[in-house]
Amino acid sequence: MTVSDLQIVKGKKTPVQRVLGVLSSSVVNVVLILVALFWLIPSIGLFFTSLRSGGDNAASGWWTVFTKPAELTLQNYANLIQNPTIMSSFWNTIVIAVPATVLVVLLGALAAYAFAWTEFWGRDWLLIVVIILLAVPVQVALIPLARLFGAIGIFGSVFGVILFHVAFGLPFAIFLLRNFFTQVPGELLEAARIDGASEWRIFFTIMLPLGLPAIASLAIFQFLWTWNDMLVALIFTNSESQPITVAIQSQLRQFGANIDVLSSGAFLSMIIPLIVFFAFQRYFVQALLAGSQK
Repeated sequence: MTVSDLQIVKGKKTPVQRVLGVLSSSVVNVVLILVALFWLIPSIGLFFTSLRSGGDNAASGWWTVFTKPAELTLQNYANLIQNPTIMSSFWNTIVIAVPATVLVVLLGALAAYAFAWTEFWGRDWLLIVVIILLAVPVQVALIPLARLFGAIGIFGSVFGVILFHVAFGLPFAIFLLRNFFTQVPGELLEAARIDGASEWRIFFTIMLPLGLPAIASLAIFQFLWTWNDMLVALIFTNSESQPITVAIQSQLRQFGANIDVLSSGAFLSMIIPLIVFFAFQRYFVQALLAGSQK
């Protein structure tokens, strides 16, 4: 092969490079921005609706705030803070979502490390069982677990909802983190064992820092699923332990025309997951890119 042939081969772009070149063009970027704005329209509308009075919302659409900015007010949120049902359910949501997320991440990371780097009898068969549990729908377990929780006295409590979310979040957590942990070089762990490090020390000082992107991604998924859940909370909670999703649904049933309370409560329920996602998005991106690199 001559030098000119090498230059031709070197300058030839692969199909992936051509696609990336097209996606990086300014026209595509403009289109993507327009699509993103289109998908944000419902959220923007909800935000402006929550900042208008009930009378203004009944008289005209939310888009009139661009010509009548004087309609914007924070009174809806002031009324929301004084609403005992909504605020109690908001704190219940935090009490449910945070422990359920922490327990799933911690227990899932421990189990994933065991499946990835420790030898024990029946490991492969147990991993198959975990993978099978990923296909079990939540709806199948609602009635049996409701009876079980009622028999042991935790039905209708916050603890029962946390236990449900942890049980159904662990299979996915183990599967995700186990696949990520297997990418860690085995020589690194062997060197730590030769230096006298225990498995606990290897897990906390080596595996957790290296697996931080995957762990952060798992925490985002688990928190969003738990925070936005209404089906499990609707069945397993009562009026004292219900989260904000159920509280908003009950407000809709009782005061269907009370759009100012519903919109501000819905936006309050939505803004917390958005803050969590944007706070951990760089770890989320790192986890996505880690799977495409060797």
